[in-house]
Amino acid sequence: MSRTISRVIAAAVLVGSMLGVVAAQAPTPKPATPSAGTKTTAPAKTATQKAPAVPVADLIDINSATKEQLMALPGIGDAFAAKIIAGRPYKMKTQLKTDKVVPAATYDKIAAKVIAKQK
Repeated sequence: MSRTISRVIAAAVLVGSMLGVVAAQAPTPKPATPSAGTKTTAPAKTATQKAPAVPVADLIDINSATKEQLMALPGIGDAFAAKIIAGRPYKMKTQLKTDKVVPAATYDKIAAKVIAKQK
């Protein structure tokens, strides 16, 4: 009798552990769509999210770009474009931030869009 009870308990534990694995692998349900009149907020961006990749042909070379090309970048106006040009040549694009040519926040906006080509 006790042997049968032990087997039933062992089977129950086995089935329970299998269900736990299946439940852990099950896809999470999609959140319900909000009803009319309720506000929704977009998820906040985290620092680990990166800007979308830009094709290499579309990158702006900070060592050879014109003032107008630099000013087309987000956060780069007349003054920052002039500072970038005056600080040439750059070995790495990160020098814009480390040499304090542009503020860190501005560099973060343009980092995925620029490159520092070497001659």
